[in-house]
Amino acid sequence: MRLLFLGPPGAGKGTQASELAREWGIPQVATGDMLREEMAAGTPLGIEAKQYYDKGDLVPDDVILRMVGERFRRPDAAKGFILDGFPRTNAQADGLAKMLQQLGQKLDSVIYFDVAQPELVRRLTGRRLCRQCQTPYHLVSAPPRKAGVCDKCGGELYQRKDDDEATVLNRLQVYERQTAPLLDYYRKRGVLKTIAAEGAVDKIRQTLRELAGAHR
Repeated sequence: MRLLFLGPPGAGKGTQASELAREWGIPQVATGDMLREEMAAGTPLGIEAKQYYDKGDLVPDDVILRMVGERFRRPDAAKGFILDGFPRTNAQADGLAKMLQQLGQKLDSVIYFDVAQPELVRRLTGRRLCRQCQTPYHLVSAPPRKAGVCDKCGGELYQRKDDDEATVLNRLQVYERQTAPLLDYYRKRGVLKTIAAEGAVDKIRQTLRELAGAHR
């Protein structure tokens, strides 16, 4: 089972990918997490990526693709994977397709998480963090017992700069420009499926199981 989860920030891709990957015994391949791990471990790819990070530049596609390719070759990926957060552009999608072809593999399904913008804004702007212990909260889905105060340590809760409404709206606009064209890319290849990703998390997860079921 080789799946790709697509969708805007706040759509719930990471949460669902993490749970389903654990359930199905396949890895969640999240390039952001992988980059941080490679850099922390000081691997050759991590050292190369860090040179770009330290200068504030985007890590080039070929570095990301090599990293993903190495991940696919590990034994735990033999049964499949869930790609989360990659590819982000049509060029990256072309690179991914060529790499999978070289491995004798292909994507079974690309599942798009469809969420209305007001709901995305609500989710992303509702996040809060404790200044002292960094425990995360959400004003709607996981609020603290006392407003503005951490349940664990009593520290002050705050909103990160990248979670304020102006920044969130900009992130969503960037997504529309860069990543939304991937929907047409995968639709033309006959692998795109769409899930309405609002509502109960468990219900969404069951629908994802059904969408992926034809390839299990």
